[in-house]
This record gives sequence, C-alpha cells and structure tokens, in this order.
Amino acid sequence: MLVASLNANGIRAAVKRGFSKWLAERSPDILGIQEMRCPSELVPEVFAGYQLNYHQGNLPGRNGVALLTKQEPLDVRIGFGHSSDTEGRYLEVDLPGLRVGSLYLPKGDVLGFGEAATTRYQHKMDFMAAFADYLERTSQESLAAGIDYLVMGDFNIAHTQLDLKNWRGNQKSSGFLPEERQWFDSILAPGSVLDVMRNCYPDTPGPYSWWTWRGNAFDRDTGWRIDYQLATPGLAARVTRSWVDRDASADQRISDHAPVLVEYS
Repeated sequence: MLVASLNANGIRAAVKRGFSKWLAERSPDILGIQEMRCPSELVPEVFAGYQLNYHQGNLPGRNGVALLTKQEPLDVRIGFGHSSDTEGRYLEVDLPGLRVGSLYLPKGDVLGFGEAATTRYQHKMDFMAAFADYLERTSQESLAAGIDYLVMGDFNIAHTQLDLKNWRGNQKSSGFLPEERQWFDSILAPGSVLDVMRNCYPDTPGPYSWWTWRGNAFDRDTGWRIDYQLATPGLAARVTRSWVDRDASADQRISDHAPVLVEYS
C-alpha cells in the first residue's frame, strides 16, 4: 500500500506545474492533499480512478483538505469537533482495517505585530491542544477496535533540530517555537502514534519537505520537514520504504512542498 501526502499550495496551480504527471507515475493507493484552495465546482478533473472526498472549508482561496482513495470509503467525517472545523483543515475516511486523516494545521505566524499576530498564534495553539486530545482518543479507539490509524499532512512544525536546516536562526520563528516542539513530543508515543519518516531516518537531517520559493533555498536544500505521516504502532511496523519525492530541480517543482510517500506492507 503506497500512501502519499502533499500540500499542493493550490491544486489548480499544481496541475499547471505537472501534478497530473506525478500522480500518474506514482499512483498512490491513498493520497492526502492539503491547501487545495479551490471551490468544489472548480476542482480540476485529474483524479480518474480515485474516490475524491474534499473538505473545502468556508475561507475562499485558502485551506481545503482532500483524501483520494482507490477504494470507496466506508465512512467520511469532516472535522474533529473543534471550532475550526469550518475552515477546511481536517478530513477523515474509514477504509477496511484503516482510518486515515488529512490535516492542515494552522501556521500561526508570529512574525507580525499587534492583535492580528497574537490571534493567529493563539488560534494555532488552541487547535493543537484540541487535536492532541482527538489524536489520543482516536488512536486508542482504533487500537481497541483492531484497526490502524494514520494521520498525514502539513503540521507546520519542525519537530527537532534535524527537521530544519537553519534551526539556530529560527528558534523564535513560528513552526519551531519551544511550545510547538513540546506539543509534538507529547503526541508521539508507542501506545499512540509514531513519526513514520523519522523512524526510518533516526539520525539524518531531514529529509526536508518544504522550501521557500525565494532565493536558492531549494537548490541548497535549505528546507523544513513539516509534512508528516503519523501511524499507530502496528501500521508503523509495516513500513517497507519512505521518502520525500523531491523534484529534480527548482523549475520542476509542483508546489513549495514535496510529496511525502510511504509504502506499507
């Protein structure tokens, strides 16, 4: 089973940059997409062979999460019981033996000043607290029911120094704040969910999944690892391969993020 996660940074823009070719070549069994940024009626018709479930949200031109599956889901759930459920940030489906979610966690940029920056930061922290509770509850329910649980997507947090090239200069930046990294510590546990990619590369910097469009960040691999697949232990133990599908060159990028792919036996 090949599972992929991609922040598309706008699905229509990603299609223009070569998303359809990538999808045809990789053909994942399950694909989670974040930042679709597209009204439902304008989603490009490039998903032949997949069941498409899409949570557009109510913020025009922003957010939007999707799950594409080759099997028809047994059930579909929008949101996780939080006030942000209208924003298009979490979508979950049930497949035989597997519950899978696509997540776009708020960025919470604190580089600005004043009330707006404080509000964005607090929104992220509130979202994180609520989602940690949901993640713990859902992983335990899944384990008790004998099914696997996988949540993937853009968490907008680099967990450790290995997950950020310029970590020394970003210790006061949103996405690498101590409280964000501590939150990530708190959600990972052998009895809950595990970071699949880091399990495969325990001591390796990266592999990064996001690079700014500016400058030569991509060519220099000055990136962040903020896109994850988190899986319950039984599923995490069945990983046979994991990688970031980094484009060959900057001018071939389909997004400012690269797809995160994992093969499970």
